[in-house]
Amino acid sequence: MSKIKVKQIKSGIKKPQNQKRTLEALGLKKIGQVVEHEATPSILGMVNKVKHLVSTEEA
Repeated sequence: MSKIKVKQIKSGIKKPQNQKRTLEALGLKKIGQVVEHEATPSILGMVNKVKHLVSTEEA
């Protein structure tokens, strides 16, 4: 499996609770924080749910 880097670019404040929990599940707490994950279907689904709050790139 390939790896992806996920970077939080916008805040989760004033967003629905499920989007806040998705950011937390991805391991993102602050704007500018970068985490690396395997590109599994579940991770890609979580990234897609909060795509307006994060940016992604291949690792």
